[in-house]
Amino acid sequence: MTGRHLRGALAATAAGILLAGLALFTGAGPAAAAPVTDCTQWGTTEMQGGAYTYQQNEWNSSARQCVSVDTTNGAWKLTEANFSLTTAGPPATYPSSYKGCHWGACTANSGLPIRVSELGSARSTFDTAQVASGAWNAAYDLWFNSAPTTDDQPDGTELMIWINHRGGVQPIGSRTATINSDGRTWDVWTGPGASGWKVISYVLQGGAAAVTDLDVKRLVDDATARGQINPAHYLIDAEAGFEIWQGGQGLGVNSFSFDAGKGSGGGDTTPPTAPRNPRSTGASSSSASLAWDPATDDVGVTSYDVYRGGTRVGSTGGTTYTDTGLTASTAYSYTVRARDAAGNVSPPTGPVSVTTEPGGGTGTGNLKVQYKTSDTSVTDNAIGMNLKLVNTGSSTQSLKDVEIRYWFDDSAPSYTTWCDWAQIGCSTLTHSVSTNGTTTGANRYLKVNVTDGTLAAGASTGDIQLRLHRSDWSNLNEADDYSHGTASTYTDAPKIGVYSDGQLLWGTAP
Repeated sequence: MTGRHLRGALAATAAGILLAGLALFTGAGPAAAAPVTDCTQWGTTEMQGGAYTYQQNEWNSSARQCVSVDTTNGAWKLTEANFSLTTAGPPATYPSSYKGCHWGACTANSGLPIRVSELGSARSTFDTAQVASGAWNAAYDLWFNSAPTTDDQPDGTELMIWINHRGGVQPIGSRTATINSDGRTWDVWTGPGASGWKVISYVLQGGAAAVTDLDVKRLVDDATARGQINPAHYLIDAEAGFEIWQGGQGLGVNSFSFDAGKGSGGGDTTPPTAPRNPRSTGASSSSASLAWDPATDDVGVTSYDVYRGGTRVGSTGGTTYTDTGLTASTAYSYTVRARDAAGNVSPPTGPVSVTTEPGGGTGTGNLKVQYKTSDTSVTDNAIGMNLKLVNTGSSTQSLKDVEIRYWFDDSAPSYTTWCDWAQIGCSTLTHSVSTNGTTTGANRYLKVNVTDGTLAAGASTGDIQLRLHRSDWSNLNEADDYSHGTASTYTDAPKIGVYSDGQLLWGTAP
């Protein structure tokens, strides 16, 4: 541990005795511990009485990184960091707080390690200070190992939970699923680590500066059900901080807590009942929405697994689920199983058949656009949207020179446009506002051009988060805009156009 300071003995002067007496008389407590500063590459600092440890963990750089740590409440902030690595490779550093055993160094009374099959609960709060520059993520890093502890690289799985990111960074591997868990929507990425260990990452859609009372066990259960975590392995530690590729100064953690415990059932072998009343609640040309009534269990249901045609496609802690990325005008069959804290799984529900809607638009190509709103107000000073391009064809599609058009109605003389974040990288996009004559509801359009890249058959670009506003920041009215929608989850958007070389590939132009 670094950064511990000893208070020097005070001379027993009359003034010193008087000050001590005044402190006793007024009831004043001892002064708070001074913040600890650390500028070393591998420094660690005990926090909150040894319950947590801060680690510099600058594992892929030797540039100067300095931190100020409040050892009393566990808050910390990077006071000096200016990294400049390419986002195509690993990050420079992962300054973070941890609880448990990290490479053999264990915090006090953590309750870890816990065998995955015995994990009854794992909940966490992670509150961060973020900056609007650089390239970084705010992420948990949970490690699993075949033995209860190790002083070397764990031989099990690395589970990351990204609550936010900027600068075009993305997890290891590729996006393989999207799930709803704990009232939040996560993109699931899987791939091997640099030395071959399994890595699974959950990326919070939309991002956040903080998560409160996050049910981490649901994500562990989901990763276990996907075969990414061995239930005989041990959760040995939980870390939370920032992977940083570029910049970093000002990033920090306001608070971090992680509490895990074994299941109370111990020998619970009774599965839940099957969920009741499974039903379809809607469909688009690329998605199917389901709902069911809760299952019952002698201890408690923790999650529901959703199967499409016998293949598990996702898990949720609630009683609704939307399956995305489907083919238009196609019938799909779904069943649902309940799972309890001990890992017991219920019988399946009876099958529910859902047929997707026909594809929309008058375009003739193999690309379509999906949309969800990122701004529920139609009268504020910005138009915000989240878009995805999807390759509906059977071969790889070039994205070079593809153009997206979002039509709206306004009369301002000039606009400013933004790419807040894009999974394919904002650097691959150009954007501006163009005029469109006097067309009602669509006399302007946001033009977004992709400058490079390809899209595999059936794949999507992932999130493209865009925003525009009048140059004077005065309010707009989106109520009658041609392309405006209210969908809170991604749906096909036939009123948003996709063009290539001037040819309409998707959508209906106004």
